[in-house]
Order: sequence, then C-alpha cells, then structure tokens
Amino acid sequence: MTTRRALVLGGLLVAVLVAAALAWNVLGPAGKAVGHPAHKWTCAMHPQIIRDHPGSCPICGMDLVPVGSRLTAAGSGVAGQGVVHLDAARRQLIGVRTARVELSPFRRTIRAVGRVSYDETRLRHVHTKIDGYVERLLANATGETVRRGQPLLEIYSPELLASQQEFLVALEARDRMGSSTLSSVAGYGEDLVESARRRLQLFDMTDAQIARLEQTRTPQRTVTVYAHESGVVTMRNVTEGERIEAGKTLLDVADLSRVWVLASVYEYELPFVHQGQPATMHLSYLPDRAFRGTVSLIYPGIEIATRTAQVRVEFDNLDLALKPDMYAEIELTADLGRRVSVPEEAVLETGTRSLTFVEREPGVFEPREIRIGARLPDRYEVLSGLTPGESVVVSANFLIDSESKLKAALEAMQPGTAPADPHAGHAR
Repeated sequence: MTTRRALVLGGLLVAVLVAAALAWNVLGPAGKAVGHPAHKWTCAMHPQIIRDHPGSCPICGMDLVPVGSRLTAAGSGVAGQGVVHLDAARRQLIGVRTARVELSPFRRTIRAVGRVSYDETRLRHVHTKIDGYVERLLANATGETVRRGQPLLEIYSPELLASQQEFLVALEARDRMGSSTLSSVAGYGEDLVESARRRLQLFDMTDAQIARLEQTRTPQRTVTVYAHESGVVTMRNVTEGERIEAGKTLLDVADLSRVWVLASVYEYELPFVHQGQPATMHLSYLPDRAFRGTVSLIYPGIEIATRTAQVRVEFDNLDLALKPDMYAEIELTADLGRRVSVPEEAVLETGTRSLTFVEREPGVFEPREIRIGARLPDRYEVLSGLTPGESVVVSANFLIDSESKLKAALEAMQPGTAPADPHAGHAR
C-alpha cells in the first residue's frame, strides 16, 4: 500500500507541476496574459492548432502562419467576422478569385413542359333541336376536315316536316288575306307567316332553306345540317339510319387553326410569368422549328403533388403541325431590367443572413452582409450591401470565411478586448 500511495502522490505532483508550467507560460507570475497571440503560430485550415513556434500542421501538413498576421485594428462591422489579410502567396495557394459587382441586364429564362390542347373557345358540338332519323351522314369519320357551310348530315323529322307545312299554310293565308280591304286582316296574315318562320329558324333551318321553301312551296322531306365553323371532326356519336333525340350530340368539331399549350410552371417561378408574355415552343419531332406564342392565362390553382401551376400559351396552327396531346418544351423569358448583381459563387448563405467578401484593397478582404433579391441560375440580385464596381470573392470563400471567424475570435481574446456581440461566435 505504501508503494501504491507513493505512486499516486508522485503522479499528482507531476500533474500539478505541468499545470503550473502552463499557467506561468500563459498568465505569467502576476496572473495576467503574456502569451500575446502575435507570438503564436496556427494553421489556416485548422485554427484549433496553436503553437509557440513555426512548423507544420499535424493534421494537414500545411505550414503554420503567424497569428499576428491575421489581426488588424479595423473591425469588419459584421458580428462574428473579421477583416482578413492575405499576401499574394497565400492567395495563390488557396486559389482566391474575384469578380466585379455589376449593374447588368437581368433576364430570367423559364423552361417548362407543356401539352398541346384544343382551344376551348373553338370547340363546337353538332346537335339538333328536334327528334328524327339520320337519313344520310356526310361527315362520317373522326379526323375529317370540314369547312364552314359544308353539309354534315341529312335528317328526316316528322315534326320539322309538319312545321314546314304550317309555314306553307301561313303563306297561303297571307296571300288570301292580303286582298282584304281591312288592314287588320292583312296584318294578321303577315303575323302568321312570321310566327311560322321563327319556328323553322328555332329548328335550325337556315334563312336560305326557308327562302327556298317559300319559293318552291314544296316541303323538304329531309333537312340538311351544315357546319357553323371550319375544323376537324374530333368525335362522331351517330351512325347513318340512327334515330336521334333533340339535344343529343352528334359530332364534335374543333377548329385547330389556333391551339392552346398548357405548361406546368413551378410556383417559385410564377413572379416571372405574366399575361401577354412572349413564349417559344420546340417539339421533339420538329427540332429545327420554333413556334412563337403568347401567354394568355395563368390558372389560379396549384397542383399539390408537383407544386406547379398551369400556364396557358396560345399558338397559331394554320398548317395543323400542332396536334392535340403532343408534348412540347416551352421557354419564357422575363426581362427585369438592369439590376445590381453578383455571381452565385460570391454569396455565402447561412439561413439567417447572406455574406460576401469584398476586396477593399489588394489582399484585404472585408466581410459584408448583403440582402438578396431575384435569383438567376448563375447570378443573384443584390438589393443592399454592395455597389457596382466593387470586387467580391468568388473562389475559396469558405477558407476566407474560416479565417475571418478565427480572426474575430482571436481579437476577442486579446487583453482588454471584449466581443462586440456575446453571441458573435454563433452568428452562423
């Protein structure tokens, strides 16, 4: 037991002597700091390594640099950051590059995938307002092109035939009453004709068909239904000889001379999209052709799964090269004018603030807190904190940022110096 106690007491004595030696080296005999940071050496990559003499970093092997070379009297004005001084050799070693803050054109190009669709304002359903039978179907295949005024089908309708006969009876009555000396009788005959004429018009007989009926005085057994607009038959819901009822859709005709393209745009890109904006479209099967269109509507809803909104772009399609349900690539360009901007690489974002390092003079890099606005894929708009013509670091930012933090921490450790912000070390 005596030997073990002696060993324990010996170990404690050695520990006390080592602690005393360290305290003497750091604090001095009066308990005040004497190991000024300027007499220390550290690693630029691993600031936790501090030595009393030059040498190499035991972690990365880089040469140690004097701590004093990092410190300046001037503060940076950014909590937890200090101004960094780098000589030409160190700048070349870590690959520091700078770029100018520019007042330049700010254009945003939005690329989206779209689908060709019908212009809903150019769709027409062909139906009748009477019951009857399809005697002859003239447009009898989906995909057929029809022109305005072209016959589509012929219908036999007992009701329509009876209405024609009523019109002829009204004409005969008007002719007989027209010879009457009483004006009221003659007017009554004219009223009968107009009433019968309106009935035929409501049954979709054209003015030309009614005029021919009035001229020939012979009712037509079948009545022809004509196309009101030019287009392509997109749906056929009737066959020749079929009995039809009033209101049943017989054919769908779409005018494809102008089409819609519904593009999916991410919600964060919507501020750059507006009605009337020019658009360019490319198709995979026509790679050498570009279609020009215009944004006509931004739909109010957002697709929950994809976080996109539909944007409607209208295109002329006189040669019918665009076909419904085709996939297309849409490009929208937003010109935001000239704005102060920097390359994306110049900005360090922490989640609570955005920083950049400005080269005040050769080798002197000052941290600067900035406010970011609109973003392009390669540039950021700067709302405040920078002025055109200044130089900012675009390479080795993280190394300079580490150096800047270490400089601020070591300055706070100097005798008689208190940190400007007690939480400065946690600003990021």
